[in-house]
Amino acid sequence: MPTGRDDVTPPTFDQYRSRYPSVAMIRRDGILQLTLHTGGGSLAWMAETKGELTNMLADVGRDPDNRAIILTGSGDHFIRPGFAEPPAGTTAGVVHPQRWGSRNHPEGKKLVMNHLDIQVPMIAAVNGPATIHGEIALLCDIVIAAEAAAFQDSQHFRKGIVPGDGAHIVWPMLLGINRARYFLLTGQTISAREALALGLVSEIHPAARLLDRAWELAQDIAQRPPLTVRLFRETMLQSYKRLVVDDLGYGLALEGLAAADHWPF
Repeated sequence: MPTGRDDVTPPTFDQYRSRYPSVAMIRRDGILQLTLHTGGGSLAWMAETKGELTNMLADVGRDPDNRAIILTGSGDHFIRPGFAEPPAGTTAGVVHPQRWGSRNHPEGKKLVMNHLDIQVPMIAAVNGPATIHGEIALLCDIVIAAEAAAFQDSQHFRKGIVPGDGAHIVWPMLLGINRARYFLLTGQTISAREALALGLVSEIHPAARLLDRAWELAQDIAQRPPLTVRLFRETMLQSYKRLVVDDLGYGLALEGLAAADHWPF
């Protein structure tokens, strides 16, 4: 399944570090910190966000100088909705099948696969609530959270849309099928403490300590033999990749069908 950018030569950090407006990047000793943001505040998920993060993950994954990656957010949220709902009774924002098939469907597949195709270990430092696409953090190898962090899918089923863009794969794998269905159908909010008990996150820290801990973990990882570091993630993610190849395209098709009938954003 082809993913990512079509360039033949791997990109350098200097080439892509300022390419993506929603991602602030720093790198020290092979450790790359990606901070998601919108205008310096919390990342607001909009129509353009998916394409931007899809290409960013492809660039990051193809750079051989990255030894470990920290993914975090800015402001009070890790990620939040950023689109406006149209006035009641209007058809603004209704999805055309041609647009869904030519953009949303392929981008949705590439976003998840580009994430999973990154070979070096990824550490998510969830700084606050993720009320949409929290799976972007949960696909990382180590997930730590601030005390104010929380997880919710507030923008799929609760807004009339099928959660077929990866949520239907990631949440059942992490929570189990019954908990995941409850979570997605009800819009349940899972607090940081509940996430720790459920195994969604591995550590909770005060906000001021969160990034320091993420760097400690990344520095420990980066000290290991380079090939071992690169192949650890490859070893661990085969089951995810099989599910994505088998089920993501189908889920996105069903989401598009529901969206074409009723797209409330």
